[in-house]
Amino acid sequence: MNYEQIIQLALERGFYFPSCEIYSDAPAGFWEYGPSGTSLKNKFIELWRRELVRRDRMWEIDGSQIMSKSVFVASGHLSSFADPIATCQKCKSIFRADKMIAEITSIVVPESADLSEFDTIIKEKNVTCPKCHGTFDSVRKFNMMFKVGIGPQSEDAYLRPETCQSIFVDFPRLFKTMRGKLPIGIAQIGKSFRNEISPRQSLLRLREFYQAEIEVFCNPNKLNDLERFSEIENTELRLMTDDRIQVMSCKEAVDSKVLPNKLVAYYLGILVEFYQKTGIDISKSRFRKLGEKEKAFYASSAFDFEVETTVGWLELVACNYRSDYDLKSHSVTSKEKFEVLDDNEKVLPHVFEISMGIDRSLYTILEHGFREDKENDRIVLSIKPYLAPIHVGVLSLVKKDGLAEKTDEIFLNLRRKFDTFLDHSGAIGRRYRRLDEVGAPFAITVDHQTLQDDTVTMRMRDSMNQERIKISELEHHLENHVAYP
Repeated sequence: MNYEQIIQLALERGFYFPSCEIYSDAPAGFWEYGPSGTSLKNKFIELWRRELVRRDRMWEIDGSQIMSKSVFVASGHLSSFADPIATCQKCKSIFRADKMIAEITSIVVPESADLSEFDTIIKEKNVTCPKCHGTFDSVRKFNMMFKVGIGPQSEDAYLRPETCQSIFVDFPRLFKTMRGKLPIGIAQIGKSFRNEISPRQSLLRLREFYQAEIEVFCNPNKLNDLERFSEIENTELRLMTDDRIQVMSCKEAVDSKVLPNKLVAYYLGILVEFYQKTGIDISKSRFRKLGEKEKAFYASSAFDFEVETTVGWLELVACNYRSDYDLKSHSVTSKEKFEVLDDNEKVLPHVFEISMGIDRSLYTILEHGFREDKENDRIVLSIKPYLAPIHVGVLSLVKKDGLAEKTDEIFLNLRRKFDTFLDHSGAIGRRYRRLDEVGAPFAITVDHQTLQDDTVTMRMRDSMNQERIKISELEHHLENHVAYP
């Protein structure tokens, strides 16, 4: 199994495909979800809401995608949200400097390194343009924000590069109107936009992408005062420090000072419990502590939740302790007060962030669930039943003798509660294979015996086992197997 097989599956089974693909001038970095991908994405988001937002009684908002220039002056994005780029003097091709150096020399330079470090390595290692072998101008910074003009005078504004800024600017109103009490999480799901220099590998590096962000507002003097910590104290984390992975419980991580406090450990714990329920292989995951030059400009400490795939380790979630950087910056720029009362103490809250990349998470679910069953000559997408784009296929063995009508009747009864696919045509084996590839955990076949005793054949995706089930019991059986945990 490799990346190309996942792409082929995505294209052929309606998971995702390039935007505007019928046009040769379609820009890179924009992909669209088909019916299968949209269904999977929506179920993933519902699981996220169940396992994080509702579990912790967080507030969810839906903010604007276009925001005032002042927001990004305060947040630091206009001055600091930039990648290093190298321009070829000969053919004028532009490359992201850190990625190009890594691919050509295997030297890893953090994207936040001083520009002179990139120039030095390019010179010492004689790095030339991959296209024409020309030499490079000095490396410079490229701001990745999309600028837009509002109204007839084209007032400056920007597409948000992350979903969290509306959470920060809305915090005073939300805390007051929702009668907040620290610590409190505020969540948002939506699209963000980054003008990536060299988007590639479909969902892995996009210019328009989905984020699920949670900002936990807390009293910095009470980071170990967390009653809920007992819920996850025995949850195991795979923590990478000093280039090795240590497996330890949340409690052990706090006691040994590998994690700074109970609040951070608690949210890492519920995050890993969430990903366990997505079907991703947790034994191939790690929380990697970022070094000083790797961290985002707003983070005082940071862990990336990464998962191993055939294209390397992918960062799925950025876990950043942003301290009071954002609230203080917006307070200074807007002249508004962001302090709140916590047990009669006036506090400017600190923020711990869980910033999840939905697109990368979905790719990883597909890859970790993909398997080739060579013995039975089939491709199987063995994902969790509650995430499957199609819960059950309803098939007629043949279209004659009244079987098609009976199949339609069963389909109509099931479709309101389950994502159900109706299929009358083609060899039954090929129809099973198509359902296997889209991840449908069950297939129901209506045959001549159905007309005699009101039973159908229920086929299981992973084992291919079959059993006869009464039509009257189908709904109950499916509810037991496709319900969220």
